[in-house]
Amino acid sequence: MSTEPFDPVRIGIVSISDRASSGAYQDQGLPALQEWLSRALKNPITFEPRLIPDEKDRISGALIELVDAGCSLVLTTGGTGPAPRDVTPEATLAIAEKEMPGFGEQMRQISLRFVPTAVLSRQCAVIRGKSLIINLPGQPKSIQETLEGLKGAGGEQLVAGIFAAVPYCIDLIGGPYFETHDEVCKAFRPKSAIRAPK
Repeated sequence: MSTEPFDPVRIGIVSISDRASSGAYQDQGLPALQEWLSRALKNPITFEPRLIPDEKDRISGALIELVDAGCSLVLTTGGTGPAPRDVTPEATLAIAEKEMPGFGEQMRQISLRFVPTAVLSRQCAVIRGKSLIINLPGQPKSIQETLEGLKGAGGEQLVAGIFAAVPYCIDLIGGPYFETHDEVCKAFRPKSAIRAPK
């Protein structure tokens, strides 16, 4: 039995952009994902980063590779709009065993607080094996808002972010026990699913 207080976790982070992957501009997605996850989780994290163009087969291939490498969570950013090159949801659904529509619904609800064009976003989430894969928006500010939710001036939670549901989802599919820093994002689990501290 491990003496570490928190389970180590492996997380795939994937930024999908033709221009960033070609070097035309600096990718902002991977640093934003890594920074937020490092703040939110108590677990020791091994990140598996990928920066790839908007090509469906390349995206599907990267997702399969990350799941096979033992990533219990894979977060993608970019390629979820209606433009012809936006194919991240199609690439994600193509390798899915189960779809988890609530994640996309909640992300759009959060983003609609800021912009009416949030209805154009096609983020989705799926399960493959013992991995949860979630397509996030492309902008760092939107990534944080959808993961963390919206807080009032006093720090009270106004709208729940999607990450509050991620640890329990990963429990249910047989992954490691994710533990969060409550001040960033309080994970929700039924009382029967809460593990006593080691």
